Amino acid sequence: MGIEPINPIAIKLGPIPVHWYGIIIGIGIAVALFLVVRESEKRGMHKDTFPDLLIWAIPIAIISARIYYVIFEWKHYSQHPEQIIQIWEGGIAIHGALIGAVITAIVFAKRKGLSFWKLADIAAPSIIIGQAIGRWGNFINQEAHGDVVSKAFLENLHLPQFIIDQMYIEGEYYHPTFLYESIWDFLGFIILILLRKANLRRGEMFLTYVIWYSIGRYFVEGLRTDSLMLTSGLRMAQVLSLVLIIGSIIIWIYRRKAGIADKRYLEEG
Repeated sequence: MGIEPINPIAIKLGPIPVHWYGIIIGIGIAVALFLVVRESEKRGMHKDTFPDLLIWAIPIAIISARIYYVIFEWKHYSQHPEQIIQIWEGGIAIHGALIGAVITAIVFAKRKGLSFWKLADIAAPSIIIGQAIGRWGNFINQEAHGDVVSKAFLENLHLPQFIIDQMYIEGEYYHPTFLYESIWDFLGFIILILLRKANLRRGEMFLTYVIWYSIGRYFVEGLRTDSLMLTSGLRMAQVLSLVLIIGSIIIWIYRRKAGIADKRYLEEG
């Protein structure tokens, strides 16, 4: 008798199925919003600043994440255009979401007369904990996994049985790469929370997040079997991760040398 996977549909509201994937993404957003609003008030910002930003940033991030994914899977979606909007089946790219969210935040900050870097620093821990939670949506959908491994390999990782069972897909066990990235992101969340007390210069909390996440994503991506490919031999997420790491270091050094990172995280204004 085969192992039954977790039903991706949590409940049905009449004819409308409610997917675990959407619920988990929603939980990640809710946790992130709670934390960022609380921290923004401590940093002297109005309590509505981030809710107002997220009204725009969340839908734009989801749309840009889907567009990013569809672009790199266009060979499939060009043949099945009706599937383009079926986001509940999975198929969003976090790099696309981040690009959309950052552009939205830059425009929002400019229109509101706020510092983008201050917004980004405050948001950094919330972003990464949201990502840590969101990866469990991939777990439910049995996607974003790595290559084939043995059951003994998974057991030697001392994983809960429900994770081992869910990694049994069509007769084979697979690397739970969703879990590796979720743990990495959770560790990043703890580091960023601790770094608040270090009172880094403005912008450096966010750049630390970008560097930390990109390092983990680079290595986890190398284990995955569903990577979006730039060319036949280049994984897009790995290329972009390297660009973000190098770019963040350059921006960090430049902002310090140019004297435009004068304020610190705990300073007002």
